[in-house]
Amino acid sequence: MKEPVPRKELDRARDLLGTADRIVVLTGAGISAESGVPTFRSADGLWKTFRAEELATPEAFARDPRLVWEWYGWRRELIAACVPNPAHQALARLALADPMRITLVTQNVDGLHHRAARAEAGSGDPTRALPLELHGAIHRDRCSACDRLDREPVAVDASSEATLPRCPDCAALMRPDVVWFGEALDHEVLGAALSAAERADVCLVVGTSALVYPAASLPDVTRSRGGSVIEVNPEATALSASATVSLRGSAGRLVPEIAV
Repeated sequence: MKEPVPRKELDRARDLLGTADRIVVLTGAGISAESGVPTFRSADGLWKTFRAEELATPEAFARDPRLVWEWYGWRRELIAACVPNPAHQALARLALADPMRITLVTQNVDGLHHRAARAEAGSGDPTRALPLELHGAIHRDRCSACDRLDREPVAVDASSEATLPRCPDCAALMRPDVVWFGEALDHEVLGAALSAAERADVCLVVGTSALVYPAASLPDVTRSRGGSVIEVNPEATALSASATVSLRGSAGRLVPEIAV
């Protein structure tokens, strides 16, 4: 059984967040794993003898788009059965309370931050709590040729290549709106995330190993400008030793305690 998080560390993290004029939040796979979303590198990462690194590439899509779409259809079904957990909800409330103060950045493609924002906003405007998505979003489609974006994609029939979705503008194959291995991040999204990290008094890092760059550079950017770094993770990471406060435990339990 893990030791309880010391109260003084929780209080310190809450005080840092409560007194900060600007906060950037970086979330990774760990926050969504608590909602049941399987991670690439978990025991659930294998699908029909294929690993994510073999399917989430432009080369795989060019070689066998039907197979790639079949995998993404399976992932969409898994994610659709998941719901935002208390950490997603707490971050959505924090952003909705003062969107000019909070910038939410995520490495996840599952859309759970979107769903939390809509739920917490009620009849209000959920766009104020939507994250900068470094790796895109699995619930959207975009054209593989002209980059047309469909935010409300239709169900995909992956029974044959002829039934796969095609762009209504240019007739090229549609693809999931995610950044695949070997592709560059959207420079505007990355630029906005880095700019937020530069302005932030506090960088809150939740559920990420802090190993995948350039996302892992955000806490370094905030710290280099004199800001503080708060980490929430069940296990120690590459960031733990240099974090101002490192809280060891689940995001669903700890984030609602400090993000108030």
